[in-house]
Amino acid sequence: MSTTTAAPSLEGESTASRSFPSPYDQAPPAGAEGWKDLYAYNLVFQDNRRAVEEAKFWFCDSQHWPTVTKPFETIGFEFAVGCLGQYNSRQLLIPTANGIEYRMHNGYLYMSPVAVAPEQIEARVPQFMERAGHYFQNWESLLQNWHVKLRATIDEMESIDFSALPEKIALDDVLSGKGTGPGTELLGDYDRMIALAYRAWQYHFEFLNLGYVAYLDLFMFCKSVFPRISDQAIATMVQGVDMELFRPDDELKKLAKLAVKNGLTDVFADTSDADALLAAIGGRSGGAEWLAQWKESQDPWFNFTTGNGFYAHDEYWRDVPSTPLAFIKGYIDRIHAGHDIDRDIQHLIVERDRITEEYAELLDGEALETFRGKIGLARTVYPYVENHNFYIEHWTMGVFWRKMRQLSGVLQAEGFWPQANDMFYLRRDEVREVLFDYVNGWMVGAPAIGPDYWPAEVERRRGIIAALETARPQPALNTPPEVITEPFTLMLWGITTEQIQNWLGEGDQVEGTLKGMAASPGIAEGPARVISSASQLSEVQDGDILVAPVTAPSWVPVFGKIRATVTDIGGMMSHAAIVCREYGMPAVTGTGTGSTEIRTGQMIRVDGNTGTVTILD
Repeated sequence: MSTTTAAPSLEGESTASRSFPSPYDQAPPAGAEGWKDLYAYNLVFQDNRRAVEEAKFWFCDSQHWPTVTKPFETIGFEFAVGCLGQYNSRQLLIPTANGIEYRMHNGYLYMSPVAVAPEQIEARVPQFMERAGHYFQNWESLLQNWHVKLRATIDEMESIDFSALPEKIALDDVLSGKGTGPGTELLGDYDRMIALAYRAWQYHFEFLNLGYVAYLDLFMFCKSVFPRISDQAIATMVQGVDMELFRPDDELKKLAKLAVKNGLTDVFADTSDADALLAAIGGRSGGAEWLAQWKESQDPWFNFTTGNGFYAHDEYWRDVPSTPLAFIKGYIDRIHAGHDIDRDIQHLIVERDRITEEYAELLDGEALETFRGKIGLARTVYPYVENHNFYIEHWTMGVFWRKMRQLSGVLQAEGFWPQANDMFYLRRDEVREVLFDYVNGWMVGAPAIGPDYWPAEVERRRGIIAALETARPQPALNTPPEVITEPFTLMLWGITTEQIQNWLGEGDQVEGTLKGMAASPGIAEGPARVISSASQLSEVQDGDILVAPVTAPSWVPVFGKIRATVTDIGGMMSHAAIVCREYGMPAVTGTGTGSTEIRTGQMIRVDGNTGTVTILD
């Protein structure tokens, strides 16, 4: 999860006239009545807590959860946001930041940062310095250990296999005196899989929050000693780093170049049938070398989802090989057209060093030494801000969802629900009850009860989820503060005072223009290509300007085609902003409504210097 070390508060005085709707006053879409019953009690706004919940400002995190979340899928934000809070408030004791509260409303996730009481801040400072300082001083060795223990977690997940209970217990188990049966193991494996996912999410935030802290420390220092410095200039000081999140895309480029070198490009005319294409390559001269590279690239780099890893329906390259093959074809076409498909990292480094030195020349003595130290630390830890995404959201969660789909298929075959992936309409605690029902029926030699209960209930829930999907979420709930000053809210989500004014219809926005975060410098004009899901990426053409609610890491292969990016949500540290800076193209993030106000084919101008998008026709 590309998220932050949370917010102490969204500072400022509230004004009742500047309010978003209360969650208590918003009816669900027609057909979604009773939707709260699908989710755990602690995830929804309870009627007897109205005064408490309405006193908080909640914003919709459509950056990480852009669509309706099914009951089982809440495991993503329950584990992720909970573990984020643990590292802030219990492990690192960040002086001004606890965790983030979260609730569901009409199927979407809303967040409200938890403040640290002012009288507690001073006491937390030395504790934070000791704990965070140890990590900063031993970053490389601790990170190496992180990789070891995360890989062990992934391997343990992979070792779990869900299959139907047998007709009888194996004779060897009986004669050996094992004393337990496969039903016990099935229940244990489910519990273990859930626990392993929880463990992985704790690992996720072990370094991530520190990465943001180091960058924020640099950010705040620069703002204090260079009052007129732009957010972009500070971000440029850490660009050009070697990020493993780009590695899956680099593997595609490597395979495209090898296909050209070995004369295999004609085989890629149709990438829809992956098996046929790979078989055809195997029969060609030079095909064996290419297939060997294809196999090598898959582990682990094709554990990459076309989504973001938080939804059970996300597809992964290793499971749907036609997806990476289509991206490879795109790179082959660009090579034939004479394009350089590699990122110009050296140019980014030169620009990074130029800007850094220009500001360094304004300092001397202790201030210069401090600046150098903060720059060095930020560049050391900054890659993890993106790299973790591959290892957790993509690789770990890819294994998790694959195993859960396997379990769902087993229970479907036993008659618990009509479709293979219907388990995700149940909460994870309900799945545990289903498994006990299944195991108990098997043990006593009688039919389970679930096949007479769950099919109709799943259909009811399917209808509610479909109804929730017909309505877009409110961008926020309740009364916002007068001024948004909390830096993480600004940098990651792009929720600025101006953006809230636009959402409320109070902004001074000129007709035909959109305002957002100036996330990556430069100006570009071109035809808009509005994309709402990964399935539309094949529509992106050379020279398009990508417009989307939010981008995903696996969209990187199209960044070589486009001229600029516009997103509805996201700040300076969002994925779209970071990738655009690494590709040297303009980006305006956090426009709020860009993907709904702009139409595919319209000519637009993206000014990444000012955060302005202009519709030219």
